[in-house]
Amino acid sequence: MEKPEKVMNIQEALSVPLPISDIDFRVQSINKGGYATILAYKDARVDMKRLDEVCGVFGWQREYTSVNGVTFCGVSIYNHETQQWVIKWDAGVKSMADGDKGEASDAFKRACFNWGLGRELYDYPVIQIKLNPNEFKVEGNKVKQTYELKLKAWVWFSQFQDGKLMYLGAKDEKGKVRFQYGTYTQPKLT
Repeated sequence: MEKPEKVMNIQEALSVPLPISDIDFRVQSINKGGYATILAYKDARVDMKRLDEVCGVFGWQREYTSVNGVTFCGVSIYNHETQQWVIKWDAGVKSMADGDKGEASDAFKRACFNWGLGRELYDYPVIQIKLNPNEFKVEGNKVKQTYELKLKAWVWFSQFQDGKLMYLGAKDEKGKVRFQYGTYTQPKLT
């Protein structure tokens, strides 16, 4: 097997944009006009997978501590050149659904952002989509999505150039384009 011409360092490898298949999307909010704001996020399993691939299963570790009731996670990566562990910390916030477990997971994901994992998500545009009338309902002061909004069945597309997001798009379960940002460029055949 041939070696690549340029060996990528760990920081560069961790910072390679995540494939769109590793990104999840959920409704953050819907206004009374039927416009939904969609949030793009990664879960902790995506971070663990990338760390395993880049550092090896024995090349990274995590630890937790609490400071004034806030959970912090430190993600350490072993530096073979210096023969030392390098650690980056971040704090989490409790989640409505998972409480303390959500806080620990959030702290881990944030610490991974510090290593570059999924940092490109900060560059994603605000994703606002006009919903079809059957995809939301207004109940008093609350607006809720209905089961007709099948966001999990949507297919998302992304394209990056030099680590920068150039295109983001989505088609719903019926194949209708529901969101586009930027310009998609056809890859050149070599």
